[in-house]
Amino acid sequence: MAALGFALAAMNGCFYAAIDRIPLGVAVSIEFLGPLVLAAVLSRRRADVGWACLALVGMVLLGVESAVHATSLDPVGIMFALFAASFWVLYILTNARVAATVPGTGGLAAAMVIAAVCVLPAGMMQGLTAFADPETLALATVVALLSSVVPYTLELAALRIIPRNVFGVLLALEPIFATLAGWLLLHQTAGAIRLTAIGLVIAATVGTVLTAERIASVPVRPEVKAL
Repeated sequence: MAALGFALAAMNGCFYAAIDRIPLGVAVSIEFLGPLVLAAVLSRRRADVGWACLALVGMVLLGVESAVHATSLDPVGIMFALFAASFWVLYILTNARVAATVPGTGGLAAAMVIAAVCVLPAGMMQGLTAFADPETLALATVVALLSSVVPYTLELAALRIIPRNVFGVLLALEPIFATLAGWLLLHQTAGAIRLTAIGLVIAATVGTVLTAERIASVPVRPEVKAL
């Protein structure tokens, strides 16, 4: 639970630092490299390695876009997104362990308390001003519920019934919704190269899921079952 709490704090902290510097859809796409790499490592299947390489091609395209456009992506923001991706891997692994060993949602609740303690020193100076502004405090409460409490509770329930590598890539629609949200709510535009890069990440995640489902559905011969 302590490791899960640290993973939550580091993953969310790095992600918010990333979207403060780079577009939302790009940050989510980069962060998605974590689950893809995890799926490839856990399965050791050539197909999963190939899908992970396809996602890496998408990341290379983001670098190309930064090189050919005047409005390049902030390298510090990209670094924070990559850190968030690595901590997402830790989150998946520790959350799966908590889901398997701690009944109910008590383990997640304890981990979120630990996560709050971890980020308290970094956010205390800015966070104290929020208590003087009811509107900011209410908005922060909504963000906490929608970005942490609700999704993590649902993910904990999902991890109890599906494999870790499949869970790691079932969130394939996240880059799409992140790009749409950035466009609709934050007025963040995306060119052809950026959309192609995000599309490659989405294709890699969907391909990993479909490949896993196809392999799982292949019937096993009776003599193999006996062995």
